Amino acid sequence: MLNEQPLAGKVALVAGATRGCGRATAIELGALGATVYGTGRSTRSGRSPLDRPETIEDTAELVTAAGGEGVAVRCDHSDADDVMKLVDRIRDDHGRLDILVNDIWGGDPFLQFDKPLWEHPLDATLGVLRNGIETHLITSRFAIPLMLKGTGGLVVEVGDGKGEVPYRANMSYDLVKTAVVRMGLGLAHELTPYGVTALTVTPGYLRSESMLDHFSTTEDTWRERAKDVPYFEHSETPHLLARGIAALAADPDRERFAGLCLGSWELMREYDLRDTDGTRPDWGAVDLESRQLLLTSGMPAPM
Repeated sequence: MLNEQPLAGKVALVAGATRGCGRATAIELGALGATVYGTGRSTRSGRSPLDRPETIEDTAELVTAAGGEGVAVRCDHSDADDVMKLVDRIRDDHGRLDILVNDIWGGDPFLQFDKPLWEHPLDATLGVLRNGIETHLITSRFAIPLMLKGTGGLVVEVGDGKGEVPYRANMSYDLVKTAVVRMGLGLAHELTPYGVTALTVTPGYLRSESMLDHFSTTEDTWRERAKDVPYFEHSETPHLLARGIAALAADPDRERFAGLCLGSWELMREYDLRDTDGTRPDWGAVDLESRQLLLTSGMPAPM
């Protein structure tokens, strides 16, 4: 009989679980039975600088409703003391950590895509790097030792695009997204001898909460906007990638993917997954087409 909760008894940390792929990943891990610590800076008592309505408490409740155990912990992952306290709490509660998903971002307020490096404010450039790179390094530095106390752990870096995506129109943003892919590779080299699998994953054209807001639409009405937004008809919800991450966590042979960067579409095919609406959006095929168009017409490719 198929085990519907193969992650029962497993402990996961989803760093950056307030919304988007982080929230969806926490929920999908919970649906497979995991205890999930979901972190972020937005709580019911105060919003992060992004000033969005989603909270980590909401995420924890959704994890529990899905069948797992959701634990909300406010944590600023750029603050080493905050991260140490988070890891100490997980250690005190469970004595180990089985799954680490690094989905921290928060760099949007700093970005000015119309500015080249020499015109982009230096504080903003460094703010993007701190939010997108330093946070991942700090979290891995303190969380991974707790993972070594178990067996067969999984570390997932969540990026934005595979290695051959076009330049992303902002130096700091492009560096962050490239660095995250490299982190997955580097961690794989360092963790494989300890039996821990590390890799990077990326979504396709994502219908996150902020993306839906950007196009003034909702998950119920987005198909109407697809008529005038290029490639929007090929977009996906955060749950497609999240289901791929959950499938990796439940796969006893996942070490074959160590060091790779896997797209949501590749995970979809590997594990025969569907998005929440039952579709199978294959951004990999569309992205190849968009890159070809980029070369011939200069049109930017979404990612």
